Amino acid sequence: MDRFEVADKLHSAAIHLLRRLRAEDNAMELSAPRLSALSVVVFAGPVSLSDLAAAEQVRLPTISRLIKDLESEGLVKRVKSGSDARVQYVAATAKGKKLLQEGRRRRVSRLAEELAALSPAESKMLAEAAELMEKLSGAPRAR
Repeated sequence: MDRFEVADKLHSAAIHLLRRLRAEDNAMELSAPRLSALSVVVFAGPVSLSDLAAAEQVRLPTISRLIKDLESEGLVKRVKSGSDARVQYVAATAKGKKLLQEGRRRRVSRLAEELAALSPAESKMLAEAAELMEKLSGAPRAR
């Protein structure tokens, strides 16, 4: 199989797997856009509205509405920059962090249940593949 075929299979598999696991997100009662924005805020730390809009690939008015909704639910709060009073950052509240951590725990638990059906050799191969996927993504290594 050439690199393009591997990339195509990996892309499809990742999308299908995430779609299956996304069913666990229904318990959080947040729309996908709100959940995605909250995830960026939780994992990126306090982030400016413009950086958040860029990360979510939406325009500033759209992200402002999402943040207003998340604020009203007590999941995020706005904080002022220490160096420039005109700049505001969005930070996750304890409630927002807890909600996202619970959602991640549900998705990981569901995936772990499904992994139990694999043979030890398949599990080892998948663990190695996960390491390679992290390397490709540029994401920090999991702890």
